[in-house]
Amino acid sequence: MLQQIIDRRLAGKNKSIGNRERFLRRHKDQIRDAVRRAVDGRGIRDLERGEEVRIPKKDLTEPMFHHGQGGQREMVHPGNQEYVTGDRIERPKGGGGKGSGKGQASDSGEGDDDFVFSLSREEFMQVFFEDLALPHLIRTQLAEVPEWKSHRAGYSSDGTPNNLHVVRSMRGALGRRIALGGESRRELHRLEERVAFLKRNPSDDEVIQKELRETEERIAALKARLGMIPFLDPIDLKFRSRVRTPVPTSKAVMFCLMDVSGSMDEQRKELSKRFFILLYLFLTKHYEKIDLVFIRHHTQAQEVSEDDFFHARETGGTVVSSALELMSQIIAQRYNPTEWNIYGAQASDGDNWHHDSGRCRELLTEKLLPACRYYAYVQVAEEEQNLWEEYNRLTASHKNFAMRKAVEASQIYPVFRDLFKKEGATA
Repeated sequence: MLQQIIDRRLAGKNKSIGNRERFLRRHKDQIRDAVRRAVDGRGIRDLERGEEVRIPKKDLTEPMFHHGQGGQREMVHPGNQEYVTGDRIERPKGGGGKGSGKGQASDSGEGDDDFVFSLSREEFMQVFFEDLALPHLIRTQLAEVPEWKSHRAGYSSDGTPNNLHVVRSMRGALGRRIALGGESRRELHRLEERVAFLKRNPSDDEVIQKELRETEERIAALKARLGMIPFLDPIDLKFRSRVRTPVPTSKAVMFCLMDVSGSMDEQRKELSKRFFILLYLFLTKHYEKIDLVFIRHHTQAQEVSEDDFFHARETGGTVVSSALELMSQIIAQRYNPTEWNIYGAQASDGDNWHHDSGRCRELLTEKLLPACRYYAYVQVAEEEQNLWEEYNRLTASHKNFAMRKAVEASQIYPVFRDLFKKEGATA
């Protein structure tokens, strides 16, 4: 029976998905190092593009069987016109290039360059965010609009034409025709053989002539009956059946709080933006249903759009508690802690109005940390000021609070991975 197999995998011509995935798994450590180096040298706008990975030649060797040293063996080299039995052949002289690009120039020798291949954007981001997850995420409550997943559930006798399974339908039609016409065909073959025998042995006997006429009439009736069996009947049609089942979903919201006061110079703002860019890419890649709330603050806090959060130029003094109070108000208005998994991420240089830092610690202790699954604070300055001291008092008593420093661009990625690593994973 004729069958067709259609390959709809998202791969170009002459590309093997399986081989590429095995290759990426084998050289995972080198690929991870290349991604880490790429992150350190890129701007936030170029973070999502792919990367070229260089694998040294020595790491591409495969185990193989070969002859050991010593012993005698005979072999035939095709096209030999220089040597005869008993001649000694010198080993090829080494030297020259080894593919590393170092050493003195030579007029002899050969070698291989390092193997270079390109990671696609999807592969780059997969390596970039592996072993990361939102800490303490639980299914607090199913979302009001449930997610539905469609999956195969056998075959049915009704459906739309695009779900028609042609092979199974034709197989059913063939079985039905065999079942309905099997006995009639056997009788038809028997009667045709009888007619052929009577015609091969003609006779004027009236009984023989009557039998021949009756047999031919019976053959005509059987052929008419078989002709009435349809080639394809509606009961033969089989359609692919799919059912929709609800998929439990978690409702989560991430609050992004960034200090844009006058003490935050361009370098510190760049570090903060790098951290939030990583967080934004991570959340939107791994979680389909998650709300993002962007809050900028100086002496006053304001909920802004994504574009304003990363590109607005407004600045001023520093009152950190304004952002925490606004976050508390938004939670009370829109995000019930019994229904939502609430997360917070704050980036600041630690400079704050002296009398306000105690207020920040009180807001976190009394309102925000009891409602949040996890709250992360990143300081983009080395000096530890009053805000760092107040926050440091929370780390011992609150397991869902973490704080780190990142004063250089190269530290953003390790700090980010340390804050959002999966439980049991190495940062």
